[in-house]
Amino acid sequence: MKRILITGAAGFLGSHLCDRYLKEGYRVLGMDNLITGDLKNIEHLFKNEFFEFYHHDVTKFVHVPGELDYILHFASPASPIDYLKIPIQTLKVGAMGTHNLLGLALSKKARILVASTSEVYGDPMVHPQTEEYWGNVNPVGPRGVYDEAKRYQEAITMAYHTFHGLETRIIRIFNTYGPRMRLNDGRVLPAFIGQALRGEDLTVFGDGSQTRSFCYVDDLVEGIYRLLLSDYPHPVNIGNPDEITILQFGEEIIKLTGTNQKLVFKPLPKDDPTQRQPNITKAKEILGWEPKVNRAEGLKITYDYFLNLPKETLYQVEHKDFDTFTRKA
Repeated sequence: MKRILITGAAGFLGSHLCDRYLKEGYRVLGMDNLITGDLKNIEHLFKNEFFEFYHHDVTKFVHVPGELDYILHFASPASPIDYLKIPIQTLKVGAMGTHNLLGLALSKKARILVASTSEVYGDPMVHPQTEEYWGNVNPVGPRGVYDEAKRYQEAITMAYHTFHGLETRIIRIFNTYGPRMRLNDGRVLPAFIGQALRGEDLTVFGDGSQTRSFCYVDDLVEGIYRLLLSDYPHPVNIGNPDEITILQFGEEIIKLTGTNQKLVFKPLPKDDPTQRQPNITKAKEILGWEPKVNRAEGLKITYDYFLNLPKETLYQVEHKDFDTFTRKA
């Protein structure tokens, strides 16, 4: 059996990746320091004899006994509320954490896939975004701690590939959603659903004309699975190109939840991207991948998941801090 290390294993994406690779017959080693992850996401795996969990911070030296075939590096805060609260940790996991895992991959002769993000494009001046676009990022703005951590992560990964001949893969993830997202982590989809479930009006930042492209988690995981097993070392966009404005999306959520809330508007946070849409030509040509789950279907599954969470979860309103932290930043 192949052995794979998945960092960020207790997070939203990491936990789904653990599920997928166990299903594919791998021995899975999950690693997480639980700064934003939650053991509830993987507690169903603890009785599986092919799953191990390491409570560890990858910014410190990483040791894994025995042979290792693959590494998926998904350890990182990924929502605005997180990286505005813990900016230093966000930078460290992108820099030191990635360095440690590349070193581990080199010593184990393992192939490593690192999770980058569409945020490397910043507030893009090219639309839709292709992998050849270098981006428009403010390195000293409030989002710079996340954007630049990911840009550095890509640079050091390619350096290990070109200098050491390490087998590396880089995925640029666009907005992804699905079960196990944290309800109030500052991202637009869980924020909207949380507000709807609490009977609050839905908060739109800016005038709502900015766009996003939402990809269901199962589609993303399939793209990751194919990219890891491919022979392509350069960045690949994985996302759903079905673009929608935030205003339209808010109206979709109101219709989905059957609530009668209205949309209310607040100033757009600094450096918030005005457009997000992946060009997935490379994913189609190299991986034979494109998304299968349409937004209506994926939103229904996600809404049902949130609907069945304990009621007290609705009132753990992390996103109320979002304005404060944005202003401070």
